[in-house]
Amino acid sequence: MVKVIKEEFAVIGKEGSTSDGDGFIQKLWDDANGHFSEVAHLAKRDSNGGIVGIWGAMSDISRSFKPWEDRFSKGLYLAGVECVDHAEAPDGWTKWTIPGYEYIVVENHSGAFEETLGQMKEEGISLVGAVHDYTDPATGKGYLYFPIREV
Repeated sequence: MVKVIKEEFAVIGKEGSTSDGDGFIQKLWDDANGHFSEVAHLAKRDSNGGIVGIWGAMSDISRSFKPWEDRFSKGLYLAGVECVDHAEAPDGWTKWTIPGYEYIVVENHSGAFEETLGQMKEEGISLVGAVHDYTDPATGKGYLYFPIREV
């Protein structure tokens, strides 16, 4: 388990809720990817001009970035791109400003969520916020970010 500190950051994306039904996350990604040109200019970029991150950000229904409720079955999801802090979301897009946390970061694979929660429980580490999906645009690898401490 790798621990990283990530200061507050902003994501612009397509927002949906578990109440939208099965497959809603894939529909959000299809929508976001299909209209990416509308927000590409707002994406935060590294020194080589590459996009910093693609996020599947999550929050509880109250938008306070707490974990999904009812055994992680009820919450909000934002399929989007990390953006410059002052960016304004265009029509049809939503901007979330995610608080700074110390995260446990693990490579995303089948079972990674449950395994990491189990390991955290064994070590007495509490989840203090919603877990986020992160895709590294440079490698295409997916990671899960488990917030364990506010910064």
